[in-house]
Amino acid sequence: MKRLFLGLAIMGGQIVFAQKVVDLKVENNQSKEQPAVISKEKVNIYSDNFFKFMNAVQSSDRKTVDKLLSEKVKEVVTDDVLKKVKNGIDPDKKLEVLKVGYYMTMDGSSYPDIKYKYAGDPSPKEVVSAVFDDDGKILGVMPAKKDR
Repeated sequence: MKRLFLGLAIMGGQIVFAQKVVDLKVENNQSKEQPAVISKEKVNIYSDNFFKFMNAVQSSDRKTVDKLLSEKVKEVVTDDVLKKVKNGIDPDKKLEVLKVGYYMTMDGSSYPDIKYKYAGDPSPKEVVSAVFDDDGKILGVMPAKKDR
């Protein structure tokens, strides 16, 4: 008799606490974000400014460097920083555009970013990245690290 009541209690508990089953269909309506494209004109302007900047850094022309730097980073860029950029990029090798995109900062702002590789390098192990302000001024240059 105890077994019968226990069995009925378990069955009754399941019926009392049963939930209604509803069909749920998951649709993936998220549209994939198209990567933002930088026009070829702007890429050419940015690249020209970058190469002028690199020539000025190699010749230690601080006046030209200051003209090409964005107002946002002029206070931060010291001679030591420019020396690191100068030593990080080989002036004897020609750079060519590898990839164009946007660089996202911690505050959520995005800036045009161009990655350069050394010409003739089939699998680029050394990449130089240059981040620009919208008006073409340089915000940052991250030279490739060399193992010497």
